Amino acid sequence: MRIAVMEDDPLLAELLCATLGPLGHDCHIVVTGSSMLVRLRQESFDLLLLDWNVPGATGLEVLQWAQEHLDPCPPAIMITLRDAETDIVAALDAGADDYITKPFQPAVARARVDAVLRRRYPAPVAASTEELSGLTFDHRDQSVKIGAETVTLTAKEFALAAMLMRNTQRPLSRAHLLEAVWGRNPDLPTRTLDAHISKIRTKLHLTPEKGFRLVPVYSFGYRLELVEA
Repeated sequence: MRIAVMEDDPLLAELLCATLGPLGHDCHIVVTGSSMLVRLRQESFDLLLLDWNVPGATGLEVLQWAQEHLDPCPPAIMITLRDAETDIVAALDAGADDYITKPFQPAVARARVDAVLRRRYPAPVAASTEELSGLTFDHRDQSVKIGAETVTLTAKEFALAAMLMRNTQRPLSRAHLLEAVWGRNPDLPTRTLDAHISKIRTKLHLTPEKGFRLVPVYSFGYRLELVEA
């Protein structure tokens, strides 16, 4: 999962990343609320870890902005020194999925993150095939069955198509897609993603006539929409 860590204490930020990184999560540290708002306009994340008291904009203000402007809004966990009941209630009422008070044990933070991610993103059933939006994805030979037609994809095309199909109607940033399919900090030509998007749009017939619309989101990334054929 792609996780934004808004924390201005470098030791705590690194502790969170060291705790979550070995679980396969990509953590992106942001040190001010204003820079977090910029990142949210430019990139998509699967989870937000928000310190309440950071320069620029508070964690609560960032959460409220995300609730109002992101559709869907990613789950969020507040991580803060504030432990008053009124603060916890305010954060939960604003849309936080959980609340962790400092100081915290890494194991507790890991467990709470895992619990929130499990609730929001249920793990797919471990099987050789996966049904996504009416298409059958076969993980054994990286093929997709569309009605009676079977389309074989490259490994990257298959991973990219599955990522988009699991997140229909959700805008995914270019960085999010690149990291999910090619790994963290991929050294790739800028048109690599666009070329793969074009290929899967053609190969899988992702057109309104077939019930799909794969559209670019200006200065952000792509969104796969389900439409009436």
